[in-house]
Amino acid sequence: MKHRLSAEDRAALLRQHLDDGVPLARISSQADIPLRTLQRWTAEFRACGSVEALVRQPRSDRGSHSLPPEIVGAIEGLALRRPAPTIAFIHRRIGDVALDRGLPAPGYSTVRAVVAAIDPGLRTIALEGDAAYRDRFELVYRRTASRANEQWQCDHTELDIEIVDAGGARARPWLTVVLDDYSRAVAGYTVFTGAPTALQTALALHQAVQRKKHPAWPVMGLPDLLYSDHGADFTSTHLDRVCLDTHIRLIHSLPGVPQGRGKIERFYRTLTDGLLPHLPGFIPHGTRGIPVTAPTMTLEQLDTALERFIVDEYNQRTHSETGEIPTARWQAGGWIPRMPARPEDLDLLLLTVAHQRIVHRDGIQFNGLRYLDLTLSAFVGESVTIRYSPRDMAEIRVWHQDTFLCRAIAPELAAGSVTFKQLKAARSARRNELKKQLRTKLSLADALPADDRYAAPASAEPAETGGRPADPKRHRLRTYAED
Repeated sequence: MKHRLSAEDRAALLRQHLDDGVPLARISSQADIPLRTLQRWTAEFRACGSVEALVRQPRSDRGSHSLPPEIVGAIEGLALRRPAPTIAFIHRRIGDVALDRGLPAPGYSTVRAVVAAIDPGLRTIALEGDAAYRDRFELVYRRTASRANEQWQCDHTELDIEIVDAGGARARPWLTVVLDDYSRAVAGYTVFTGAPTALQTALALHQAVQRKKHPAWPVMGLPDLLYSDHGADFTSTHLDRVCLDTHIRLIHSLPGVPQGRGKIERFYRTLTDGLLPHLPGFIPHGTRGIPVTAPTMTLEQLDTALERFIVDEYNQRTHSETGEIPTARWQAGGWIPRMPARPEDLDLLLLTVAHQRIVHRDGIQFNGLRYLDLTLSAFVGESVTIRYSPRDMAEIRVWHQDTFLCRAIAPELAAGSVTFKQLKAARSARRNELKKQLRTKLSLADALPADDRYAAPASAEPAETGGRPADPKRHRLRTYAED
């Protein structure tokens, strides 16, 4: 009905009468509101002097009924069964119960009102279970950091995009992100194919802690607290040891309770809405995992696109919650981030597991490359432990009996950084090129005319065997010169 207007709309109509002198009868005909209703609104407004007097009051008897408590309890008990019955079923069932007990049967609207008045939390527990109740109604303590690097969040997500892997097949990549809780700036990340492991987490943390080569990406240092999922990769012994050695407090969310990681989940939504739809192979929601365009990007190309989006867009854009640019908020105050006491402590966060190698006179041989450093001259013939980062194969880290020795350099790659996949791809391309050359040269050799310089001459006449060729299998009588 038109007279069910808001308090502000009612006040606007009354001001035409009170301020401009428009008769209520004219306002009644124009707004199609009864004159008695306008007169009542005018009296209420003059008595109170504020718009609150025009707020429509709910009925005093709303939600009340005269049903006996046992009937109300029976209605609520039926409504809380699994699966949830319809109101019509409850109405018919309660009508039968009321008649059996000699009570008047409640109306359909009364039964519906009783069901609607059930506590939403109680209804959620009964029909959907404890997990749904916890996600909707339990209080969540979202700890907010008071300064940069006080708390970092780390988590994985499967990206809504398909790429082309090294074998030419389609694959859904995963992304691991380390986010600073205070500034919302991304401190580090890694993108990969396959299931998340502690190795991928270590690579993302290694990038987050170390100084970035990109000048517009200042986030670095060690956090005081690392908040992560309760997955096996985050609860590994290796990660526990790294956090212990670098004085990082590691905290896991409760199993099945991810609400505390809402800030990093929000970054994933920003990435899904802001970057992935512009890339080939994007998978929109509701397409059953089918991309709208054929995937053409490789993992390295996706990595480049992610870094450009994080460094140039997300970290430089004003955040809607903090009202500040993430990198500017992280740098505010001119503070100095806490770094590892020794540079080699950071190498414990490297992606790969340790490898054992023997130091030769020409250095350390690893993956077909030769790594050199003057420190190795005193350890020729000794067994050492090496670690490396797949993002840069130009150097390896060397330990001897749990003591850090040096960083050995590969002279062939020293001019720049080469990833492990690029190295394997270059080797494969070189091997394929050599095989192609080999096939070409062999085909040229096969095309040459046959060499018959030393071939036995073919006989001009067939042997005298009565006009028939001699049978090589037939034995002939041997004769001598004296015969």
